[in-house]
Amino acid sequence: MSTEYTGAGDVTRSMELLWGTQERPSRGPKPTLTLDRIVEAAIELADAQGVTALSMRQVAAKLNVGTMSLYRYVPSKAELLDVMFDRVQQPIRPDPADGWREGLRQCAESQWHLFHRHPWLLQVSTGRPLLGPNALRNLENLLTVLAGLGLTDAERLNVIVMVDSFVAGLARTLIEAGQATERTGTTEEQFWAAQQPFLVDLMQCGDYPELAALDGNVFTQLGHNTFEFGLERVLDGIGDMVERRA
Repeated sequence: MSTEYTGAGDVTRSMELLWGTQERPSRGPKPTLTLDRIVEAAIELADAQGVTALSMRQVAAKLNVGTMSLYRYVPSKAELLDVMFDRVQQPIRPDPADGWREGLRQCAESQWHLFHRHPWLLQVSTGRPLLGPNALRNLENLLTVLAGLGLTDAERLNVIVMVDSFVAGLARTLIEAGQATERTGTTEEQFWAAQQPFLVDLMQCGDYPELAALDGNVFTQLGHNTFEFGLERVLDGIGDMVERRA
């Protein structure tokens, strides 16, 4: 599903935009736009149609300005995407007094809801992440949650990657399933109705006894319940490692 990449443009310019270190002209007419307005408009468009369909022309039209006027603030869609990606990831600050498990749970749940508010995030590969203000603060907060547990630096980072990968992977599966009707024109009911005659025969042939014995309503219980179940099991595994370090 990932079709865009963070850091695909001018990384130096992206970092300047993220951290606000670019030089501002001291002369000339007062700017009619701001980077914040541009980013806000781009996020609204991405929320509505996905990030792959987003263009500088569309952002300009939403702001009722000419496309060329945007380039005074951001070089291209690539750098704009870097700022958008960081902007929506508002840091969560778990209370250290609640313990590492609750802290990780809060961060995972925050990320889970973030993907559902902004599904386009799952269209962006962070294989080479840019550390903007929100990304860096979130990483710092997660490292703080895992401090003092006897874990090595590599183990703390691996825990963070593992939890993030679990959340993103499950969110991608469920969100893509939800988008399938719109993108294929086939409803969920039509999709399964077409398979039903084949599945009924297959369940009666005796080759799949465990599948045939499943409660017929079990698949309707998946979704957020799957997230909660999986997250608890991930935290259990981390807990076992923490106990061995004690």
